Amino acid sequence: MNKKKMIRLTALVGVATATGVVAEANQAHAATTTTTETTNQTTNASVESTQAAVDAAQSAFDTAQTSVDNAQANVTSASNNVTSASATLSSAIANKEAATSENIASATSAVSSQAVVVASASQAVSEQAGVVSAAASVQASAQAEATSASASLSSSSANVASATSALSAAEAALTSDQSTAANNLSAAESAASSASAAVSSGQAAVDNAQAAVASAQAIVDAVAKVQSSDVINMSVAYITALKNYLANPSSANAAALQEVAKGADYVKELQQKFKSDASLDVVVDPSDPTVQEVLSVYAVNLINHLRNQYGLTTAFGASANANVAAIDFVKKYYDDEDWNIFGTNGKGHNKNGLDAYADQLNTSIAEDAGSGLTTWVNGKATMATTTLHNLLYAVYSDIATMLFDDGGTNNWSHAQSIFEDGTILGTDGFNNVYLGVAFDKYGYAHYELYNATEGNHLGNNAYSLDVQTAAQALLTNAQASLASAKASLQRMTTNLMVAKAAVVAAQNQLAALENSSANDLVAVTKARTQLASAETSYQTALATYKQKEETLKKAGDNLAAAQASLEAAQATLATAKAKLAELEETVANLTNADQLLAAAQAAYEQAVANLTTATGNLGAAQVDLAKAESQLALAEDTAEQAKVRAAIAAQVDQQLNGSTANDRQSAGQDATSLKTNGRALTATVATASAAKQKQGANQGRLPQTGNDDQEASTMALVGLGMLGMATGLYGYKKKKLTK
Repeated sequence: MNKKKMIRLTALVGVATATGVVAEANQAHAATTTTTETTNQTTNASVESTQAAVDAAQSAFDTAQTSVDNAQANVTSASNNVTSASATLSSAIANKEAATSENIASATSAVSSQAVVVASASQAVSEQAGVVSAAASVQASAQAEATSASASLSSSSANVASATSALSAAEAALTSDQSTAANNLSAAESAASSASAAVSSGQAAVDNAQAAVASAQAIVDAVAKVQSSDVINMSVAYITALKNYLANPSSANAAALQEVAKGADYVKELQQKFKSDASLDVVVDPSDPTVQEVLSVYAVNLINHLRNQYGLTTAFGASANANVAAIDFVKKYYDDEDWNIFGTNGKGHNKNGLDAYADQLNTSIAEDAGSGLTTWVNGKATMATTTLHNLLYAVYSDIATMLFDDGGTNNWSHAQSIFEDGTILGTDGFNNVYLGVAFDKYGYAHYELYNATEGNHLGNNAYSLDVQTAAQALLTNAQASLASAKASLQRMTTNLMVAKAAVVAAQNQLAALENSSANDLVAVTKARTQLASAETSYQTALATYKQKEETLKKAGDNLAAAQASLEAAQATLATAKAKLAELEETVANLTNADQLLAAAQAAYEQAVANLTTATGNLGAAQVDLAKAESQLALAEDTAEQAKVRAAIAAQVDQQLNGSTANDRQSAGQDATSLKTNGRALTATVATASAAKQKQGANQGRLPQTGNDDQEASTMALVGLGMLGMATGLYGYKKKKLTK
């Protein structure tokens, strides 16, 4: 039967089935009002029956699939057995071919030789086991002796600790009171010594303070004399010539200024005007803050007096901060760098140092330098022995010298630095000038001109420009220091008297305790003897312990070596035995070659037979599986048809329950027509399609009598025919099962 014919037959079966359902429904409807319930019960029972058949077919299919799987596994196992048996048979054939009398004899001889080797190796193992046993015995004995020595050492150590504790207790008893008294005496003596040293120091401070007061008084007296008398006055002609030159430094103006100034002769004349006073001949430190204050105020007063004569109203200032900066700069860039500004090979100003220090302070700096303490008309001084007179004269002489031509490239630059306003040597930024004075280690004087700002604080701690006021402050401070030093000396003297009394008391306490320690001394002597004995015993026990430990180590090493030799001998024996077993197996195989070959042949044949049987069983199982698969597909198709019939029955009952008797009769006639004339199905289907579209457009409209009723009945039968065709087509589709 071809596919096309099968499709047509199945479709007719579906229509016939539908017609039967319609007829049954009509009959049931005519007999009773429960037609729908009866019809549904019948179709539902058919569905349940066909589903049970599907479940049974599925179970049979699963069982058949399991049988196929088991049969396949048996075939695989049997195939592997054939491969193994084939290899064994090949080996047995080769063994049979090698089983000649010569090979058997040779293998037997090898077994005998190897047996001798095994016996020898076994003997070696036995002998080495004896060695190990003996070494273990020695090691155990050494361990016992070492343990005993360790215990003895611990006991001796405990005795030493006990004797040490006893000695400590005896010594503590002996020295407790004496130690306390001795410590008290030592502390008292130390306190007295410290108090005595403090008194000496306080006396030195008083002496120094008194000297400072005397020095300050001398300075006050001297400064009072020089403040008004040490001034430099310039002639009107000099001032006029200097102004002309600074305004226009031409050759003519320079010559005119030189003529008026009279050069070095006039400098000498000015220097001789300095008022020398014996009260100024006190040795001072040029870096002392008070001396620095006097010098800078003295220099600024000289300069400001000159600027006032010149017609300038802006004055230079002096401050502690400017002096500190001057001292720091000279030390760093002249003393530390061994920079001799004049000398035989004078280097001049340290310009790099000036630039660096200006950057550091973030300000403008100008520097004037003079011969200072090195040379002037009154002689030569040194930094170590300089006096206030020398310092003041150096400042006076340097500033007087700056008023005249320096010679060379400097020309009148010093005078220019004194008499310019807002600028110095053509450099702006000198609107608030403060002067700092410092002497380098060579004795030369440095006059540092700083532009003070709020940021660099160089104008802070400014000095009063009244020299006598500064000197009086020095005296006041010195007198306050002297009073403080005297008060401290008085306190220190009182403390010394108290400390000396404490020393006497401690000495008396120690003398009283020296006669009450005889028994404690005997106990200490006894404890020391016991400690010495315990330490001797400990040293003996320690030496014994070390000896036993060394013996134990050697015994352990010997035991380890013997055990290693035993393990090597055992390994040799095991290798020899394995070789012997291999040779014996070779002899057995050669001797029993016929039996081994027969057994291998039989095993191979049995494996082949088993494979044949397993292969047949697999084929039979596959046939059963194919049958079960076909039956399962048929059962599933039948179940699907039953479900469709149930759906048709439900629809027919619904149609019949809602129509008249004429409608039901017309539906029956249509079904009969479908049953008897299969070829009319195609035209009916086409009509049904159109009718169904119309029915869809009029959905919700109840069936009417006449033509409308006939149309509804016809549409119901056409629907049944289409469902039948769908059922037939589905029935032809074969379900593919996978497992």
